[in-house]
Amino acid sequence: MLSIFKKKPSVSQADQQKITSAIGAAEKETTGEIRVFIENKCPEKEPLVRAKQVFAQLDMHKTEARNAIIIYVALQDRKFALFGDKAIYELAGGPVFWEAAADELKGHLKRNELADGIANCIKKLGAALAQQFPASKEANKNELPDDIVFGN
Repeated sequence: MLSIFKKKPSVSQADQQKITSAIGAAEKETTGEIRVFIENKCPEKEPLVRAKQVFAQLDMHKTEARNAIIIYVALQDRKFALFGDKAIYELAGGPVFWEAAADELKGHLKRNELADGIANCIKKLGAALAQQFPASKEANKNELPDDIVFGN
């Protein structure tokens, strides 16, 4: 299988820290999982198609409660997508919720506020996860890494 990952990040260390800190904070309140995938160019016409591909390649569909979310960003193409697994997509409020979260992220990206935009999006998505899948002492293991995944 051809790897979609590269080792050299395409965002600054400070921005990476802001994003991974937001993931960690959000996941403390939920059993849900959030991943961020950043690459320069989107190989698909529609970024949502790419987000679904990456979601599958990162085995995000294998979370116990099917409550994982990916934030996909193609920097040079200025495209992004949010994709949530079946359980969280429906429970968070369906298309209305996801469109509102996407609109907020879009505004930040237009102002070149990548890290702030992703961190705010993580906070919003994390709140939805926490409402539907609250953390508990018995079941709050971190099923997926919090680090950003960088594509080619």
